[in-house]
Amino acid sequence: MLNNKTSDQEKRKKFKQELNSGKLLRFPGSISPYVSMMIEKIGFDGVYISGAVLSNDLGLPDIGLTTLSEVSHRGGQIARTTNLPTIIDMDTGFGEAMNAARTIQELERAGICATHIEDQVNPKRCGHLDNKEIISSEKMIQKIKAAKDACTDENFILIARSDAKAIEGLDKTIDRMKAYVDAGADMIFPEALHTQQEFEQVRKAISVPLLANMTEFGKSKLLSTEELTNLGYNLVIYPVTTFRIAMGAVERGLKNILNDGIQTKEIDNMQTRKELYEYLEYEKYNQFDSKLFNFKVAEKGDPKP
Repeated sequence: MLNNKTSDQEKRKKFKQELNSGKLLRFPGSISPYVSMMIEKIGFDGVYISGAVLSNDLGLPDIGLTTLSEVSHRGGQIARTTNLPTIIDMDTGFGEAMNAARTIQELERAGICATHIEDQVNPKRCGHLDNKEIISSEKMIQKIKAAKDACTDENFILIARSDAKAIEGLDKTIDRMKAYVDAGADMIFPEALHTQQEFEQVRKAISVPLLANMTEFGKSKLLSTEELTNLGYNLVIYPVTTFRIAMGAVERGLKNILNDGIQTKEIDNMQTRKELYEYLEYEKYNQFDSKLFNFKVAEKGDPKP
């Protein structure tokens, strides 16, 4: 009720401990503050905020058009409704090294627990598209050092993402990732690996925690929780999954309403009013005012209000 009860510092400290627990942490992408509440109550370990989803929700492609203020503001809204740790995508850092440093400060103030910065040029593109371009290792190292120095909470996790595999091959990408660790990255995100063998090769080479991206329709084989655990990965994100599920359902529903002139076909696919109120803990707000929850809520099968 009234959002989470856990401080940002407590969330970051607990997250850092859980990263080293040997358990694979699962972070679905959240598309709204309400979805973050669902992710927590269903039983996941954390919340992920995708830069692609933030762009797409604004009607923009994922090419670096969002601003720091847009990302940090929406990130704070999404993070505040859950006791779980939140990771956010900071793309290329919104500029050069000094911009990356300021980005960290803004994300910390927004209640974020971790962020990843990537080694693409700007304008960037989705990590699972062809013809990406990357910056030099030296420039990325500058950004990582600046971002790490800007952290005021020792438990804030800085994740370095490398998109270099498609351009330089896996061996050189591993060299890059090792350099990123030496520069201060707490965690590594190898983007767009193709096979289970490539995931395994990265794990053998990198000493810090690893993040696996299980996005649909991309270049990576979709690996199960069991497979990623056996590979020794520490965290998996499902970055655009909830957005794709929701948008697929919205599109189908709108087409049905347009064709049928009524939404009855979609009723059984909807979350009920009762289920909505349960996630919101509506009834608990009654302790403030007894007039707030003095009604019966219809369930499936009841006459529709």
